[in-house]
Amino acid sequence: MTEDFADILAARAAEAGIPLTDRQLEQFSRYNALLLRWNERMNLTALTSPEDVAVKHIVDSLAAYDEDLFARAQTLVDVGTGAGFPGLPLAIYAPHVSVTLMDALKKRIAFLEEAVRELRLTNVACIHARAEGAARTHTYREQYDIAVSRAVARLPVLVEYALPFVRVGGTFLALKGRVYRAEMAESTAAVRLIGGGEMRARPVSLPGLDDVRAVVYIRKERPTPDAYPRRAGLPGKEPLGRGVGAHTAAAAGSVPRREENRAEENNAERAHMVKGYPKGLRRRK
Repeated sequence: MTEDFADILAARAAEAGIPLTDRQLEQFSRYNALLLRWNERMNLTALTSPEDVAVKHIVDSLAAYDEDLFARAQTLVDVGTGAGFPGLPLAIYAPHVSVTLMDALKKRIAFLEEAVRELRLTNVACIHARAEGAARTHTYREQYDIAVSRAVARLPVLVEYALPFVRVGGTFLALKGRVYRAEMAESTAAVRLIGGGEMRARPVSLPGLDDVRAVVYIRKERPTPDAYPRRAGLPGKEPLGRGVGAHTAAAAGSVPRREENRAEENNAERAHMVKGYPKGLRRRK
């Protein structure tokens, strides 16, 4: 199965313009095997076939890689990482970046700690914490060049979770599904309140899938006010700027990305436009 998985991943990554080394393929294969083994005793993922893990988890995670952005970055935090997506694949692909994997569920952190040991990743730290609490501490607040998140919450909520971790001048990357435009429209107030500025989207496509996905970029332009993030649970219950863009979301038939491909994730426990990938991926050796 490991060899089959490596072959599938190599082929699908190549189709997406993402070159993987033999070492990276070996690491991803071990990650997949460990994920499936742990998934037998706890709910890490509903996607378990080699094709699904390769495309919908790993290649999808690597969609967040932007050569220009990552070349300047030294630190990254994955907020609500779950089983490690997208942060752990990005740590494998960009080993020069120090990656923090943060999740509110201790069992997930135990899995990730074993994965880090087994894959011998020296650039990864695993943190058991809720985003709302961690982002209010000097240890984590505005300490990261990049924050990433996938399948945690709708964008207005996610902005309050993740953007406080980003230093001024840094970037938050949100991996979103087909209603990303509606979510962006809903998020303008939250972005402004938390200290964000420019917000743009880069649509991406995954091999063999015809659904619409995008990486949303939000640049951090000002320090986050002391009032944010609010206490645990409040961002999800009372999103900032609620009602802004609501008509747009309704017209789009709003369906969160987490319901599309990661329904097994429990948000209450969590941390809580050219087609394709950046051309830099095709040059990277």
